[in-house]
Amino acid sequence: MPSRIAGPYTTESVDDYLKGIYELSGPDLHDRVTSNTLAQHLGVRAASVTGMLQKLAAQQPPLADYQKHRGVLLTAAGKKRALEIVRHHRLLERFLHDVLDYSWDEVHDEAERLEHFISERLEDRIAAKLGDPETDPHGHPIPERSGAVAVRKEVLLSRWACGVPAIISSVSDRDAPALREMERLGLRPGVSVTVEAGARTASMRIRIGDGAQSVRLPQTLASGISVIAASRSR
Repeated sequence: MPSRIAGPYTTESVDDYLKGIYELSGPDLHDRVTSNTLAQHLGVRAASVTGMLQKLAAQQPPLADYQKHRGVLLTAAGKKRALEIVRHHRLLERFLHDVLDYSWDEVHDEAERLEHFISERLEDRIAAKLGDPETDPHGHPIPERSGAVAVRKEVLLSRWACGVPAIISSVSDRDAPALREMERLGLRPGVSVTVEAGARTASMRIRIGDGAQSVRLPQTLASGISVIAASRSR
């Protein structure tokens, strides 16, 4: 993984912005992210976002390509730093979960606090200790040290077609109560699900695994679960 980008704005806040843009700009990182969308994602005021994006664009080398009224994209330098932080975060989540026995609804906040500060040496030691895992506890791919990251054609369960078997590929890690409810229902990465009724409505009925009974799932929960076609999981 490339070394930390030097410059006057390489702070925790900058890392959070770069990671946020990365998470919102689509699997190919080609979708421009609006200031309002980024503000909502980060939980800050839109005016603050505009100021930071201008700073990121003015840095040398620029970390972001910001155009007023058109949104922002990461530059090559910004993408490198974002991938480094994402790798730190997801490795830390896996370490906290697998080695320190944190539950999967606890690891996100802990990793958020630690991701900015671990060295490349510690990053390498954690990865080696874990056997170079491919995903974090929530199913998100962990970028390789080179910066390469697996791209999957995921679809939100809330938008999945009725009657088509699917495999849970990842779940959102941003809502601890939702994760606890998914845990209770057995909705984890790798589990098979089939939508039986109610796709794209306020709630849906799904069958989990090989269970004979179906459960009712609110769209608020289904919208935090990503799936792939069952045949693609093999």
